[in-house]
Amino acid sequence: MKPSAESSRVSIDEKFMKMAIRLAARGTGFVSPNPLVGAVVVKDGTIVGKGYHERFGDPHAEVNALEKAGERARGGTLYVTLEPCNHYGKTPPCTEAILNAGIKRVVIGMMDPNPDVAGGGAKVLRERGVEVSCGILESKCKKQNEIFLKYVLKKVPFVVAKIAATLDGKTATATGDSKWITTEKSRNFGHRLRQQVSAILVGIETVLSDDPMLNVRLKNIKPSNPARFVFDFYGRTPLESNLVQTAKKIPTYLVVAENHETNKLNHLSDLGVKIWKIPGRNGFLDPRAFVKKLGEEGFDSLLVEGGSSVHGSFFDANLVDKFYFFYAPKVLGGKNSKPMIGGHGVMKMSDALKVKEVKLRRVGGDFLVTGYINVE
Repeated sequence: MKPSAESSRVSIDEKFMKMAIRLAARGTGFVSPNPLVGAVVVKDGTIVGKGYHERFGDPHAEVNALEKAGERARGGTLYVTLEPCNHYGKTPPCTEAILNAGIKRVVIGMMDPNPDVAGGGAKVLRERGVEVSCGILESKCKKQNEIFLKYVLKKVPFVVAKIAATLDGKTATATGDSKWITTEKSRNFGHRLRQQVSAILVGIETVLSDDPMLNVRLKNIKPSNPARFVFDFYGRTPLESNLVQTAKKIPTYLVVAENHETNKLNHLSDLGVKIWKIPGRNGFLDPRAFVKKLGEEGFDSLLVEGGSSVHGSFFDANLVDKFYFFYAPKVLGGKNSKPMIGGHGVMKMSDALKVKEVKLRRVGGDFLVTGYINVE
């Protein structure tokens, strides 16, 4: 039985939308807080132009693809992962470029969720005689832009927790030794996660024990380093630490208790460290207040890298959206070795956080478990 003309068209649409999704991924780490968007121009079954949103403030995916297509775009079909914009922002409306290029049909992966612009692009195109099809591979497009979706709708960052542990759930020995739990391949995966977010967070104990850089270190990739944050209630971060010494090169923030004031904070500021003051009690800072401030300051995503107390505070507050748990085939044991997640936890099994969309894969010699918590 031959496939119908409609099913054949859907198959073709999905083929080119998959290509647009792959193109969109190239903008990871460079377009925040804008969405990842890819576009493909097709004329008579042949690709005549491809593009993606490459960097915040630069031309959008549709414009890049149409420029590559030139006159060949006239009468063709544009595949784009997100509804084209119809408003002036950093760049002119993409609908204007589409109409000027003479595109006959536009295939959209997902509609723009922004309440201020949702549906506007598709509406204008239809009114001007362009055929518009929506919802092609919509779930894949939404998954790719899960950070953008949460931020544009709720104005708070998408929170990711990353933890490396042994099979018995330990992140360090009783003496604090943690190098290295996982393989180099897993650590490289962690650097790719850093590339995807706009902010990264650790606690003061991690700074004191590991003196981390918290930057992106990947081969053959020009890094896009996230802003670095330290939960440091009393302002104990050493002036000679790697974070402080590189604060003028990579945005670095010390998060302290709102009533804390010392001369050291002035010295840190002189070295380029930005100081944030948020509510705190008994040595612990309020993660909800922190996440709220992140959103207000334009950070659309946060990678929480530890340690145990910081992770515990975020899980206790139910702020984690997605997690990456790396398990190395090792066993530490010992009641005083460091657990993956500290905090208060729950008193009853029925109150445990419910995890969804759990996946297990091998990364080198390690096991990676991923899943979502705040899935609606």
